[in-house]
Amino acid sequence: SKHYGWMPFYESVDHNPYLKDFYEDMTRWAFHLQIYFLNSRFNQVRKIRESSKTVIQDRTIYEDAYIFAANLRKSGHINERDYQSYLDIFNSMIDFVQPPDLLVYLKADIPKLVQQIQKRNRDFEFNIKLEYLRTLGEHYETWITNYKLGKLLIIDVNELDFVERIEDFSYVVGRIELELNKA
Repeated sequence: SKHYGWMPFYESVDHNPYLKDFYEDMTRWAFHLQIYFLNSRFNQVRKIRESSKTVIQDRTIYEDAYIFAANLRKSGHINERDYQSYLDIFNSMIDFVQPPDLLVYLKADIPKLVQQIQKRNRDFEFNIKLEYLRTLGEHYETWITNYKLGKLLIIDVNELDFVERIEDFSYVVGRIELELNKA
């Protein structure tokens, strides 16, 4: 966002009243957390639609439903009744959502994800199980493979550190610019 001068929309982590509880007891708080994220993301969608500025969003509403909620359902942390209620709400919202002009998927393996989690140093994330990350990765791969809503750019970031190394940042920006400028 700084490089392009775009308005950023970040995932609501710092003020999320469920996140810490979720990582301590996923089954108890999974549905609550997903509803919170869905509402937060939908509010971002509304603000994006109202804005005349170019924006960048760090996570889409699609990921909430097709990856995170689906993963929690598959792993037994959200029961079928709650999952269907969640999907009903999501499906009511989705008609108001415009897909992104470009979806950038930063692909990373579990060791890289663990490294990033450790770098963020959020104490409540230290309880994340590797199995949870693995199944999230499977859901991401399935979703990305079937993504047809618009332009998609996949960047393998396993060997990149675009925050610390300017050459890696330049590589990522170069790939984004090539994709944005394609006819």
